[in-house]
Amino acid sequence: MTSSFEFPTYPARLSDAERDKALSVLRDGVAMGRLSHDTFVRRMELALVARGSDELAALTADLPQESRLSRVVFGSVAAVSGFTVRLRRAWQAEKLPKLLLPHPATGHPLRIGRDPGCGLRISHETVSRVHAELRHQGGIWVLRDLGSTNGTTVNGRRVVGAAVVREGDQIGFGQISYRLATH
Repeated sequence: MTSSFEFPTYPARLSDAERDKALSVLRDGVAMGRLSHDTFVRRMELALVARGSDELAALTADLPQESRLSRVVFGSVAAVSGFTVRLRRAWQAEKLPKLLLPHPATGHPLRIGRDPGCGLRISHETVSRVHAELRHQGGIWVLRDLGSTNGTTVNGRRVVGAAVVREGDQIGFGQISYRLATH
């Protein structure tokens, strides 16, 4: 009597490299405008739980696979475009008026806005009456937006709540911008 042993076989587990490649194709699809954000998020979730390479292939089947040459060309164009943006910002930053940080020993926040009671009064229609406040706390400077209509920015990014600022940062109140400086 001979007995035969049969063991169930399971498909090989997906490697992280295969999963990363599929996610990269999905990211490129969003960047090229071929996928909406919602579709990208859903497909990304499916890619992360996929068990086989056939499932990954189904998620990226309608997206073109880029060749190495096109990836290099697109990367080069992106680098050049980014350089011109950084150069333009640097050129504009040098022209900005300086906003001197108050001496930290005063302990009082510097209120910024159109209101005559503000320590820094800016008469511009895009600046709120009480726009923002600059305070020295624990050895650092904190810029807080006080619910302004047109927003407060630090280095081009909108402040939500508060942000830490340093000498040399570009800060904006509505359409008015300054470069922070110390005494």
